[in-house]
Amino acid sequence: MSSLNAFVHALRAYNRNRRAHKEEPEVPYLRYVLAADDVCLHVGASDGRHSYTMARDAPRARIHAFEPSRFTFGVLQRVMRWHGLSDRVTAVNAAAGDAPGELMLVTPRKTSGRMGRALAFTAAAAPEGQARPDIDTAGVAVQPTPVIVLDDWCAAHGVGRVDFIRMDIEGSEAAALKGALGIIERDHPNALVEIHPAMLKARFGADAQGVVDLFLTRGYRMFELEGDQLVERRDARPDLPWKDYFFLHPSRLDRLPEGPFKTLMA
Repeated sequence: MSSLNAFVHALRAYNRNRRAHKEEPEVPYLRYVLAADDVCLHVGASDGRHSYTMARDAPRARIHAFEPSRFTFGVLQRVMRWHGLSDRVTAVNAAAGDAPGELMLVTPRKTSGRMGRALAFTAAAAPEGQARPDIDTAGVAVQPTPVIVLDDWCAAHGVGRVDFIRMDIEGSEAAALKGALGIIERDHPNALVEIHPAMLKARFGADAQGVVDLFLTRGYRMFELEGDQLVERRDARPDLPWKDYFFLHPSRLDRLPEGPFKTLMA
């Protein structure tokens, strides 16, 4: 049953990719951030929808996709294979953090009874009571997962340049970005990061503004999508359970494709 379930998940993701169906609102803007030969890190790759978009919009891009769930990692590999992208997308079954080792991947069960695989997060142990402060849950599933440090992993695997980071990891973004400070300070990669204020505070002892400031203090500018408009901000939205933000560095202006980001940055 698990194998059939993984196949169904992969088929759904593959078909959605082909039809550009149910894309997140920020996805169409990636083409205005990515250069054709960018080296990308997709952290919290899930079923690979953003990996597919990066490969589509940057035809010579190399993508390193990190996914801690064993189930979803299998889906990711299958979807990339079906799209003919296995040679451009390196899939890694691991979470990202600020220290190497092992943590538990906690996958909440929704009140509907379905597993909230997109809501999974890392923790030292399974939480008691409600798994998350931002949604109602009805129990959890737990599995161990290896944790890598992005700086160390890239150095060990010969990734000498990073141009873009997509990160969606349900509250552990502060730890993962701390583990990528070498990359950020060396390469100033542009980024699209989903920030989770409640999870950062409740489960990771961090805060959303700290994630924002990690970029802003290094010269980045931050933009969010409001409707169909890009708006520059300097603070995270604490009133939202999660929100995607683009972080762009002025040193990369010349590599930006023509479009709204290049206009705003100029």
